Amino acid sequence: MTLARTMLQPRWIAMLLLALLVAGAFAWLGQWQLSRAVISSETVAKPTESVVDLQTVATPGEPLRDVVVGQLVDVQGTWVAGDFLVITERVNLGVTGYWVAGHLSTGDDRDDPAVAVALGWSEDRKTVERVAAELNADPGTSVVEVTGRLNASQGPEVPDEGEDPFELSTMSVAALVNIWPDMAERPIYNGYIVAGDAPDPLTTIDAPAVEEETTVNWLNIFYAIEWALFAGFAIFLWYRLVKDSWEREHEERELAGSGLRIGAGRVE
Repeated sequence: MTLARTMLQPRWIAMLLLALLVAGAFAWLGQWQLSRAVISSETVAKPTESVVDLQTVATPGEPLRDVVVGQLVDVQGTWVAGDFLVITERVNLGVTGYWVAGHLSTGDDRDDPAVAVALGWSEDRKTVERVAAELNADPGTSVVEVTGRLNASQGPEVPDEGEDPFELSTMSVAALVNIWPDMAERPIYNGYIVAGDAPDPLTTIDAPAVEEETTVNWLNIFYAIEWALFAGFAIFLWYRLVKDSWEREHEERELAGSGLRIGAGRVE
């Protein structure tokens, strides 16, 4: 009897079906472990994409928590005249240009906090300087609502020798406090807002949602490989059992045939 005919015996077909069932269960477990090994978050599902009030996610004078960096926020206040300025070396969609930044006060009392706002971008320095000058001349006295993305304060940079010491190349709240008058004892948020709408003729600053890095759990991948090996082993075990049975039957037939020939020789 050949190995193939042994495999087609009813008991071994039943064992094969059982082995395939077990292998399928192992394969499903491996796929489940693999799906849990790679964890990523869709931007649309992020809580940062829901606009919340600034004071609910940040406290004046305290560092921003990592989970709120990139949060869409809104805040109401009035612009402080004379505090609009230009931030240099600002890259927007791959192009280096300039920001216009402003000082928004959330109230008239000295205890009311302030927040720095990046209003808009332009590649042309004369344009941003003109916009800053116009806003400083007439910022308006009405209460405005600013909606945008909250970012952590950047570190200040010391200008090179010969450069304007008052020129800023980073959105540093610490540096702004030293530039804006009467801010030494006023509370201020330790971050800034990138406005969602820019005043003409500035361009809205590109401020996409913070992308979460894909996290790979190598332990889950190891388990997935283990389950795949178990699935393969279930099929191999069935094959090994069938082959052992076939070899044993083959040896028994050979021994039986050899005994008959020996007995026949003695009779003669």
